[in-house]
Amino acid sequence: MPELPEIKAHAERLADNWMGAELTAFRPLHLTALKTYSPQPKEAYGRGLTGTGNRGKYLYLHFGDEDQPLTFVVHLMQGGRLRPDPKQSKKPRGGMARWVFADGGALMLTEAGTEHKAGVWLVGGDPDGQEPVDHLGPDADSITREGLATALQSDNTRVHGFLRDQRRIAGIGRLLSNEILFHAKLSPFAMTKKMPAGDIDRLHDSMVEVIARHIDFERTLDDIGKSADRPSAVHHRIGFGCQDCDDEVRSVEYRRYTVAYCPTCQTGGKELADNTTSKFLK
Repeated sequence: MPELPEIKAHAERLADNWMGAELTAFRPLHLTALKTYSPQPKEAYGRGLTGTGNRGKYLYLHFGDEDQPLTFVVHLMQGGRLRPDPKQSKKPRGGMARWVFADGGALMLTEAGTEHKAGVWLVGGDPDGQEPVDHLGPDADSITREGLATALQSDNTRVHGFLRDQRRIAGIGRLLSNEILFHAKLSPFAMTKKMPAGDIDRLHDSMVEVIARHIDFERTLDDIGKSADRPSAVHHRIGFGCQDCDDEVRSVEYRRYTVAYCPTCQTGGKELADNTTSKFLK
């Protein structure tokens, strides 16, 4: 799933290429694409694109003025993309929704696979306090050190899961969690309430540096790329040598994600075990 750096950079590309484009139609191409019923999409017709943005992993398309703002909130989920649609086919492969503009151009939301979880919400006013983003924690690229410390104390959980919990911090997924913790030289299984001040400092500094580095990388691309092409020290390097020491990058495998880490750099040489399956290995 695209994380905050990919979404932020893509929002900037959309602004560069589509700012001011007048919306003439919005067409859901799948029954589950449009998640809201009010306001109606036709209320945005005749309005120009006035800006783009993001909240965590959600993409914003703003139409209208400050007095009557309307925002399409888009979540790409795992296999979604929002791209120019020059062909405007009636039944496009993977098509979820289409925005058509007065100059004849169009944008289309597509989703690979069969899950059809990518979606669009249309909201009036400030979108930040409304569904689907009202449950999100602070964006990962703007949370302060003090805000992070407070969030860490809210529940005693493993820091890797904490970073991926969008209710606590918005925008971090599997790749960034692995990369941030490696950069901070912290164990993925460190418990949040037991983290000393120095570890919190390193975690916050690493979040700032790793996210900024990934945003800079995404800004060099013309589109959201593949996860495997993104720079990583551990996430795509399981089984390879660590870039900072002579150890091998290891992993803990879960059904929906993988924790990647270096034992020497992060866990004092200890190899981590998945507690949900380790009982079967005894």
